[in-house]
Amino acid sequence: MDKEDAGHYSWGNNEEASMNLEIENLNKTYGNGVKALKGINLTIKTGLFGLLGPNGAGKSTLMRILATLQEVDSGSVHLGQTDVLKEKQSVRRRLGYLPQQFGLWPDVSAWDMLDHIARLKGLNAWRQRRDAVAALLQKVNLYEVRKRRLGTFSGGMRQRFGIAQALLGEPQLIIVDEPTAGLDPQERNRFHNLLAEVGDQIIVILSTHIVDDISRLCPQTAIISGGEILFQGEIQKALKTLTGQVWCKTIAKSDLGEHEKNHSIIRKQLSGGRVQIHVCHDGPLPGFTEATPELEDLYFATIAGFSAVAG
Repeated sequence: MDKEDAGHYSWGNNEEASMNLEIENLNKTYGNGVKALKGINLTIKTGLFGLLGPNGAGKSTLMRILATLQEVDSGSVHLGQTDVLKEKQSVRRRLGYLPQQFGLWPDVSAWDMLDHIARLKGLNAWRQRRDAVAALLQKVNLYEVRKRRLGTFSGGMRQRFGIAQALLGEPQLIIVDEPTAGLDPQERNRFHNLLAEVGDQIIVILSTHIVDDISRLCPQTAIISGGEILFQGEIQKALKTLTGQVWCKTIAKSDLGEHEKNHSIIRKQLSGGRVQIHVCHDGPLPGFTEATPELEDLYFATIAGFSAVAG
């Protein structure tokens, strides 16, 4: 089939485009006593939503629960009128999932693998399945290499294939877990553009510890640490609450210890043998310059428990 004849494919169900994902009082404790989730409450609307937190914060546990791959101790999750925890098969028909690690058959071509996944997702009609596979491989810029074995793909190509399989079946919810880890800048940019396009029509949850991914893509975010949601809201509104409370200074590396004793440093960056520090303080500090708050400041201030943003 020629590229021009590859057909058209869309995602999302317009009839339910305004539905929310409602998470209420979700708790999960593992057998070793680790409390992975502690009373999680989130409302996620159509569009790109960022779940930001350090490694071990509970992000992947929450994503697996939403993807119907893990049980909970208590709480509820609803996608529109569908009970995610009880109606798992219904949810799986409407879900696209790209986990942090996913396996592929290395000796199978991209086309054959995506065609196989399409069958598993219920695309049984040959013409419909062919058009969907072709259109999605075009969308992720893999159509020209559709006959290549997946084992020959680079990390970025594998991630793009991963989002293609997540888009099969016109999902209403897509979950991507640490999707850009290990990608080079060009692949990250391509992946960002793809997620931004998809996120105009359905719910897309981007779970990551990479602040820049959230900053570039998501108008709303939640910050999770230690299994608890510390912040949820619109990023730009939250940054306004930090106006006049983030101060920066460049110091010698040898002076860092003293400044850490005297100030609430929320982040630091080494450059050319010197360190730029950002400090949260309610009002001016001698020797410091006011900084325009960024998402990194919001993130680290929230993790540190700074009162202006925590909770």
